[in-house]
Amino acid sequence: MVQTAPRGRTAPSHPVHARIEGAIVIIGFGSIGMGVLPLIERHFEYDASRLTVIDPDPDMANWLRQRQINHLNLGLTRENYREVLGGLFGQGPGFCVNVSVDVASLDVMRFCREIGVLYIDTVVEPWAGFYFETEDNAARTNYALRQAVRDEKAAHPGGSTAVSCCGANPGMVSWFVKEALLRLAADTGRQVADPTTREGWARLMQALGVKGLHIAERDTQARARPKPRGTFVNTWSVEGFIAEGFQPAELGWGTFEPWFPENAHRFEAGCRSAIWLERPGAITRVHTWCPTPGPQFGFLVTHNEAISISDYYTVGDPGSPEFRPTCHYAYHPCDEAILSLHEMFGGGRKQARQEILTADEITEGGDELGVLLFGHERNALWYGSRLSNEEARRLAPLQNATGLQVASAIIAGMVWALENPLAGIVETDEMDHARCLEIQRPYLGPVEAHYTDWTPLATRWDLFPEEHDLKEPWAFLNVLAT
Repeated sequence: MVQTAPRGRTAPSHPVHARIEGAIVIIGFGSIGMGVLPLIERHFEYDASRLTVIDPDPDMANWLRQRQINHLNLGLTRENYREVLGGLFGQGPGFCVNVSVDVASLDVMRFCREIGVLYIDTVVEPWAGFYFETEDNAARTNYALRQAVRDEKAAHPGGSTAVSCCGANPGMVSWFVKEALLRLAADTGRQVADPTTREGWARLMQALGVKGLHIAERDTQARARPKPRGTFVNTWSVEGFIAEGFQPAELGWGTFEPWFPENAHRFEAGCRSAIWLERPGAITRVHTWCPTPGPQFGFLVTHNEAISISDYYTVGDPGSPEFRPTCHYAYHPCDEAILSLHEMFGGGRKQARQEILTADEITEGGDELGVLLFGHERNALWYGSRLSNEEARRLAPLQNATGLQVASAIIAGMVWALENPLAGIVETDEMDHARCLEIQRPYLGPVEAHYTDWTPLATRWDLFPEEHDLKEPWAFLNVLAT
């Protein structure tokens, strides 16, 4: 295992961005928690004796003990989370970094705000059992989970900052959307000032003619030995991927769409920016595009950003908007994860074993994660990070390319929260994208813009005619793979 940097210290080449007063608690120590710890050590001043990791995995105990890091070997539950966190934080200040599974984000967030502790997470996570025991598919959506957080924000505005859903995606990709819009404006000869409000950003997207966007990702990381049968392999949390993969496919639904899927449902409450399909996201394929492969299949896995981005860029009344972009995740995971999905869904059961590819065993590839803005006068613009595993290993310990994109976004979100400690509950769409990317960019490898003339109609096969819309190339009817 790679050694982390000295606790509470930083090398001269790694700037200290802020000081964290009080306790730091990291909830969960899987692949992301393990990767974010050395970045906290690099970039913040803090009292090392007050940093604690909470994780129920006994295998982590010895590793953390060797590095003299406090560890509570338990899982947070509905019954104990207030007592456990209250004992660590007291009455604040402090910072709670929630990178766990099966721990309800909203409950922990609410408690942290009650005691004046800053908070950040990467997903709106429910308590254990929710994903597979909730029979109402609409209630299992990310729309419903997100809306509960938005309701909390509306009911209790202001107060201690809690950053909701700040990883690579959701998170970093929302900052990329704004950079991509400014790039598109410049490349099409428009003189625009950076918008300063949500309404200003939404009007800019509308004025540029953007109809929608994909969160377009291609993970090419691979190792030398083949995937063992009966094992689910991934480059990040297997439990997290399986859980979101079994949720219904969801997407932000744009005003330009000329067709509505037969198996789709709208939401009647909240921002109404999204729809959901009666089908698991991990077996719902879409056509998309990334720089390295060009055209590719992706999975329409539900993600918070698909809903928040469509919501943020809505112009007019949410119930009958003047403009709203279509937005959804289009994810091609690593090849071993693809095989794992086939094995799991084909066999009708989860595998008994799980593996996460570490940076040391990966022999090639990286993670290409960006936003594909489509429908404008330049057709489509992909803007994002093209981070190889080799470069990720040089930049930071304990992370492959996928993990480093997530961990570095957490650090950026923490810096922003420390600089804006009374911002209340915020999503990454609402944060200063330029400041956050300034912090994160050193860990992203090449951040590039690529234009393409590809549309979903270009990858249809004439030998097997399918229903399609020739008048609107970017219609979801054409994007959805049958």
